[in-house]
Amino acid sequence: MTDKHDDFSVLTGLKRVEWREGLARVALDIEPKHLNRGGVLHGGVLLTLLDEAGALSGVWCSVAGNRRSSVTVDLNCHFTAQSRIGRVVATGTLVSHGRSLYFARSEVVDEAGRVLAFGSSTHKWRRGSETLEGSPLG
Repeated sequence: MTDKHDDFSVLTGLKRVEWREGLARVALDIEPKHLNRGGVLHGGVLLTLLDEAGALSGVWCSVAGNRRSSVTVDLNCHFTAQSRIGRVVATGTLVSHGRSLYFARSEVVDEAGRVLAFGSSTHKWRRGSETLEGSPLG
């Protein structure tokens, strides 16, 4: 579930597994390239998962062929556990929004359901992305 604008997701191995209004789930199959020097999933990868899920929770588009986008203004994270192998899934939920900003809550869990990291984020919609209809791809 990627499009031509998701080069970073392709590079990192992130896959959208669920996406609807107000909710996004992103999965990653842990590979050796995702591990830190200690042999566990790198904190930067966990932050990436939180950021992607949180951002996507606010940019689902109701019109096929249109797109919504945003930039992350703030992201906070708490690391709670480690993982070395398997699949991890980040869930982002839209908490609230104003005219140009939206707020999300995200968490990353491993296959056993253990929370590896959680956090919150603030995102700013890019021009034309403030409504569910979005704007034509450019």
